[in-house]
Amino acid sequence: MTESNKASHIQWQPYQIDAAARARLKGHQSTVLWFTGLSGSGKSTVANALEQALLARGVHTYLLDGDNVRHGLCADLGFSAADRSENLRRVAAVADLMVDAGLVVLSAFISPLREQRERVKQMLPPGKFLEIYIATPLEECEKRDVKGLYKKARAGEIQQFTGISDPYEAPLAADLVLNTAEFSLEQSVQLLLDLLVARAIIPAPAK
Repeated sequence: MTESNKASHIQWQPYQIDAAARARLKGHQSTVLWFTGLSGSGKSTVANALEQALLARGVHTYLLDGDNVRHGLCADLGFSAADRSENLRRVAAVADLMVDAGLVVLSAFISPLREQRERVKQMLPPGKFLEIYIATPLEECEKRDVKGLYKKARAGEIQQFTGISDPYEAPLAADLVLNTAEFSLEQSVQLLLDLLVARAIIPAPAK
């Protein structure tokens, strides 16, 4: 079936319950926090800790992690440029559904190219994308090398590895920049909570 034939057989089904109604029910707004940075920078660690802090505040969340989606949603994809782009497109589509469901979505993906991240942003409703740059330096990421990937990349066992043989394009105007070599996990989480309160995504804690 061609793309044109596919489009001619698909119609959007309107819903009676919208995102605003779900936000009223949950007591907070929905959004996507898009954590980007090098492998080993601390994206998943910070996102996990933030989700725990949000749970404690009664905020409805879901964490989408780069490795985890490749076990299911994107298990059929490799690591070519085309497959990486498709990986992020699928994640953005899922995040869009979760935003409509009223969730605060935490997405932890290297997503090395500005064009990729802009495409994700354009797939989401206006104002529902917060870019969080985990700006931990390459030297620190290599020092950690929790998965042993940098060692393999330096040895030539892994091709097209971001930060070594493939480029990483840092955000030019991230909503928040965190260097986990300078900030503690607790400090990083607090800065993220402050951002969500400042953007009126979640209510300020009761005094």
